Amino acid sequence: MINKLVLENLKHRPVRTLLSVLAIAIEVTMILTLVGLSRGMLDEAGRRAKGVGADVWIRPPGSSAISFSSAPMSEGLLKFFGEQPHVTVATGTIAQPIGGIDTVTGVDLDKFSRLSGGFRYIAGGPFQTPDDILVDERYAKQNHLEVGSQLKLLNKQWRVCGIFESGKLARLVLPLARLQELTGNTGKLTQIFVKLDDPKRTNEMVRAFKQRLPDYAIYSIEEFTSLFSVNNVPGLKPFIYVVIAISVIVGFLVVFLSMYTAVLERTREIGILKSLGAGPRYILSILLRETFVLAAAGSVLGILFSFGTRWLILEFAGATLTAMITPDWWPTTTIIAVGGAVMGSLYPGWKAIQQDALEALSYE
Repeated sequence: MINKLVLENLKHRPVRTLLSVLAIAIEVTMILTLVGLSRGMLDEAGRRAKGVGADVWIRPPGSSAISFSSAPMSEGLLKFFGEQPHVTVATGTIAQPIGGIDTVTGVDLDKFSRLSGGFRYIAGGPFQTPDDILVDERYAKQNHLEVGSQLKLLNKQWRVCGIFESGKLARLVLPLARLQELTGNTGKLTQIFVKLDDPKRTNEMVRAFKQRLPDYAIYSIEEFTSLFSVNNVPGLKPFIYVVIAISVIVGFLVVFLSMYTAVLERTREIGILKSLGAGPRYILSILLRETFVLAAAGSVLGILFSFGTRWLILEFAGATLTAMITPDWWPTTTIIAVGGAVMGSLYPGWKAIQQDALEALSYE
């Protein structure tokens, strides 16, 4: 009986109910989209690092594992690593920011092909001139590029000579020597990749390299890719918590306003229920059930919306952003939405049960 009354109350005010559900859905979508973006981008970065095919990864002293902001290394280190036992290939790259979170990477294409098996070309092929550029399929799609297109980067026009399958190293690739020259980093590298004759020796060789170069950041590729997590990105986790807090506040205010308005509109109805013997628990139960229905409906709609936001991100910003669907966060966001909604209904519920029956019946 109570459940039927709750549903009828919600159906009686369709616009307010719809707006409340949409607001809660937006709250849930905000959280899921942010978590999906953070995980998706980190997972994509890890996947591209694995696609390089290296066994050992080296960064300069004092550098962060997942940024390219520190001073580069000397290219002469390639000779050192190349002369070590069990090393079959040692090659380096240089990464240059080009705006936002985008970077362009310079590679020695011959060594990189020996290291990783080379890029898998969808169209075109390797560099033909120093002013050629390779782009991956996502970047090409987002920027409407094809083989022969002109692309302006670093205040210079480049010819797209090849479009390759995404999943290896970077989205934009230039000849190493050309990028070093343009950025004033001749003879310098951002990172070094080493391939061994037997991957089982990786941990052994990492220890050996660290003994010879104790100041450098040296990881196995498995250890390196494990660093791509929310906990290892400075400021990312607090940012997620801030967005969650803002989302909870939005849900709280919307439900508070909706329930408070509902209590005012149903003053006479509450008076009638009290005159018929309904106790405070009964009235509060009605309001809380309405709140739960709104929050549950909003949570389900928010989860569905997150599929839509992921599609929009991949369709229109897939070269820069990557999003994932995060089912493990669905229960968490539902609890957050329901908790915020219940908090928003507490004062209106308290106000409803405090009403005097006679005053409520005389309310116009």
